[in-house]
Amino acid sequence: MSKSDFDKRKQRVRFKLRTAGGGRPRLSVFRSNRHIYAQVIDDRAGRTVAAASTVEGGLRGQSGADRAAAGRVGALIAERALAAGHKEVVFDRGGYQYHGRVRALAEAAREGGLSF
Repeated sequence: MSKSDFDKRKQRVRFKLRTAGGGRPRLSVFRSNRHIYAQVIDDRAGRTVAAASTVEGGLRGQSGADRAAAGRVGALIAERALAAGHKEVVFDRGGYQYHGRVRALAEAAREGGLSF
């Protein structure tokens, strides 16, 4: 069974992060048609440090499928990562293009104080 183009892109991005990450936690993004999710993952310890998504209580009533919602999730993940003591991360866009909702999340996380 061959891998899809998306899986190949995701694997390529993840490999580059491992080689250039320098032990920093990874800000991983998953986007579906209706929601967007972000996690700060410490790969050395194998645990999630912080997480945020549009399915949470405070963001639940609004649309999760637009750039404004992605910006809110980016600001929330930055706040939670800083509270956990992680200021520098590497951005794992997965197989998605750095465009639209993924870009909005990344820019909001930068404005919130994360460095990547």
